[in-house]
Amino acid sequence: MSIMDERLTTYIRSLECPKNPVIEQIEQEALDTRVPIIRKETQSFLSVILMIKQPSRILEIGTAIGFSAILMSEYLPENGHITTIEKYEKRIPIAKENFRRAGKEEQITLMEGDALKVMETLRGPYDFIFMDAAKGQYIHYLPDVLRLLSDGGVLMSDNVLQDGDVIESRFAVERRNRTIHGRMREYLYELKHHPKFETSILPLGDGVALSVKKSI
Repeated sequence: MSIMDERLTTYIRSLECPKNPVIEQIEQEALDTRVPIIRKETQSFLSVILMIKQPSRILEIGTAIGFSAILMSEYLPENGHITTIEKYEKRIPIAKENFRRAGKEEQITLMEGDALKVMETLRGPYDFIFMDAAKGQYIHYLPDVLRLLSDGGVLMSDNVLQDGDVIESRFAVERRNRTIHGRMREYLYELKHHPKFETSILPLGDGVALSVKKSI
């Protein structure tokens, strides 16, 4: 099940302008090696949100090969910094090399290990948090995200609609995906009903939840 008409998605993507050549190259390498990265339309949305928010401290949960961190670094103000977390050992050296290729080593710090354990060691506040890790873990990351995010800060969660599966009954979902399905539904409910968040859920890419932390 697609959450957006494929022809419409193709048209939207056809409007995109070329980016930094290194970013374009890393994106193509990710596609060639089937490493999941944020989709074209989500990249544009992320870029616009960063231009509006202009965060100086960004936390990314889920580095993969570093593509989205490099993309976000293009919108950092002077002296801005990104902290990104990755536990998959095979991707860590690739991400570090990509940061070097893009000339972003000073702007991006990669922390290795399980995000739950790493986040416990971090001290906020962060102006912007980008969540793009294991979908079944989003609900578990939320308490630390709430602690680390500044009042008025923005949380952007990617891949929240699971190619449309999130609207299905748990019995219509493959058995191996039922735990993730249930946790994502719980996560979205929590974002929409938490007194500290104002959240919009958008059928963009594979689904994006955009949340602002209230100052109450």
